[in-house]
Amino acid sequence: MSDATLHATDQSPDDFAVQIADQVESFLVAVTEVAKGDEPGSAVPFLLLEVSQLLLAGGRLGAHEDIVPDERYEPDPGFEPDADELRENLARLLEPVDVYSEVFDPYEPRKAPVPARISDDLADVIADLRHGMVHYRAGRTTEALWWWQFSYFSNWGSTASATLRALHSVLAHVRLDQPLEELDGLDTDQSPLGDETLEFEAGRVMAQEIGGHPTARPAN
Repeated sequence: MSDATLHATDQSPDDFAVQIADQVESFLVAVTEVAKGDEPGSAVPFLLLEVSQLLLAGGRLGAHEDIVPDERYEPDPGFEPDADELRENLARLLEPVDVYSEVFDPYEPRKAPVPARISDDLADVIADLRHGMVHYRAGRTTEALWWWQFSYFSNWGSTASATLRALHSVLAHVRLDQPLEELDGLDTDQSPLGDETLEFEAGRVMAQEIGGHPTARPAN
């Protein structure tokens, strides 16, 4: 058993729950603030930071022993706000680089990359995290941890990981002064795309349009 797993399992359940809930809440608040669009020039690096920190919480959940819920059936969490408005705001904010290509399972052979959207991914992650947070705030701590762990493996872990790679790629292009190829008509509603189309899936804007960040370091 790894040191990380030992640390996760030896920790007080209450302390572990509080720490995971704090990381989840921090992500929910931060991404909601970014989606308001008040600082568009810093949206990509800020989202990169927040997704990276969230995946640390996911890694801790993944290293933890299986969490068993108190009840056989999930209690009704009650009202949960949808993430449609956040999704739309993020789509507008990230429009030039929202679409990227993703391979859903690297261990499945001959699976072609498919187009995805950062805005869709973040909204899906938010929805999963909010669902667990409703349980946590209602005092159903074990239920919340079970949900966050289960959905980490089944959905938001892989979704957030793909989003992190996309955000990292955008920022790397900006900082290294490597403009992205412009896309023409790429749509996430399309069926899986061929190799020629996938060559253009990195983004839809020249890197300088992200704006405001240093480019490659000048030569000495």
